[in-house]
Amino acid sequence: MEELLELKDLLLKGDIKGALSIVEELEEMSKQDIIDKIRSYAIILLLHIIKQKAENRTTRSWEVSIRNSAREIQRKNKRRKAGGYYLTPEELFETLEEAYLNALDEASLEVNEGRYEPEELEKLINREEILKQAMTLIAPEES
Repeated sequence: MEELLELKDLLLKGDIKGALSIVEELEEMSKQDIIDKIRSYAIILLLHIIKQKAENRTTRSWEVSIRNSAREIQRKNKRRKAGGYYLTPEELFETLEEAYLNALDEASLEVNEGRYEPEELEKLINREEILKQAMTLIAPEES
């Protein structure tokens, strides 16, 4: 809110360069908020994929959580009015990579009733396969 008031003040003063600087800052803040939301859903998505791979089974609950997380990531990433996406496929993959360790930590509490430390659990799964599966679920469709 503070930034909007400053932007208004700069525009009223005719300081276009200063106003553009504030606009760029607001854009960056908005994008970071979107990335943070996508990352939160990515942790949930990866958590359930890790559980599937580690336990070599699935449940309806995990399947629903995976689908819902993938949909939310797609929804948060889509630009409504301008069209296109906030994050490129490369940025989406980077976000998945950043979320992976958090998901692994959480999965270690749940897989086989919390039997494994994250490091032990990681030896039972294929990180690249999990990231690739997650990416396939969330990647924007080519138009």
